[in-house]
Amino acid sequence: MKLIAEISLYPLNQKYIAPIQAFIDRLNSYPELSVDTGRTSTVVEGEYLPTMQILAEEMQRSHQEIGQAIFVCKFLNGDKVGSGE
Repeated sequence: MKLIAEISLYPLNQKYIAPIQAFIDRLNSYPELSVDTGRTSTVVEGEYLPTMQILAEEMQRSHQEIGQAIFVCKFLNGDKVGSGE
């Protein structure tokens, strides 16, 4: 099963760009993920369970490194996207 996740990260500190970029760079380091970064969010696509595991690990790492931060996420089963079902 495929997963599409749309993620926005909001570090709760004044120096917010570097932690956001670090998170995106780490996601891009996984060859099993397709990562498309927009102006306000990043869309990640991959196999459901491995993608969720990667996101959990990287979100936890971000919280450990930067402290308080908000992740806003949307998850979609990507198997039937565009199929009309």
